[in-house]
Amino acid sequence: MTWLREDCPACGLKLIDSRFDATFRMADLSERLCFGIPAALCTRCQQLYLDPDVIRLLDVPDGRCVFAIESDSVVRTRARSTSD
Repeated sequence: MTWLREDCPACGLKLIDSRFDATFRMADLSERLCFGIPAALCTRCQQLYLDPDVIRLLDVPDGRCVFAIESDSVVRTRARSTSD
């Protein structure tokens, strides 16, 4: 992801680039689920980093990510490639 550093800006740990399923809490306290988002995760800070264009595309500019997990499709693909 060229828009993002390879290391976390807060702690310096290497970020995990993948696709994530995430829940965003909006200003009105509603929640929006988003699936397969390209992003990077810091496992130490537990911060999810998204491209600003993706945030605009998902229409969550005032949302706060309250939950993120690596997408099942990524996990299944990784499992298949290691079993071959």
